Amino acid sequence: MKKENIEPFFATLKAANPQPVTELEYTSVFELLAAVLLSAQATDVSVNKATRRLFPQANTPQAILDLGLEGLEHHIKTIGLYRSKARHLMETCRMLMELHGGAVPRSREALQALPGVGRKTANVVLNSAFGEATMAVDTHIFRVSNRTGLAPGKNPLQVELKLLKRIPPEYRVDAHHWLILHGRYVCIARKPLCWQCAVAPWCDYQPKTEPPPA
Repeated sequence: MKKENIEPFFATLKAANPQPVTELEYTSVFELLAAVLLSAQATDVSVNKATRRLFPQANTPQAILDLGLEGLEHHIKTIGLYRSKARHLMETCRMLMELHGGAVPRSREALQALPGVGRKTANVVLNSAFGEATMAVDTHIFRVSNRTGLAPGKNPLQVELKLLKRIPPEYRVDAHHWLILHGRYVCIARKPLCWQCAVAPWCDYQPKTEPPPA
């Protein structure tokens, strides 16, 4: 994607969705951290379904610890890989209580030191909870960045660093949400819906797809 196309690309996404937010449901920084940790290789819909049962019962690190491992597993067993995620979340809660007074830390290093929290999860928390201009590159952002020519890269870190370099500063805080939603609903994996795409004029992808025959 040419440099001059990047600004209108994001201006169009912003015009359609001025204040984008994650589709994960949460009411506190800890709930967001827990939801993102549980969302690895799972849909936001499945995570929300589980946390609607979990959070009314336990939505703080100490409350999760009080549930015990079996109790936590019972609440999240509808999510894929729930046993390993339960262990990670329990250990994360233990570390939050012992090292951070039960609060979620604001530094990438401290976040990534938590079990089950990788760079992508840390970036989501830093962005959605603390308003930092980070880029959590999931499969949707990776695909959109490569397909459109916005920030081609061979791995998520390459794409992340290139996005942060290419996206104009005024769009960086919200760009993560715009790109995820665009990849989830328009620039989908199997066949992008180019005929419905508002940013198609600035996208490098060729040939543009046509609508299915009536």
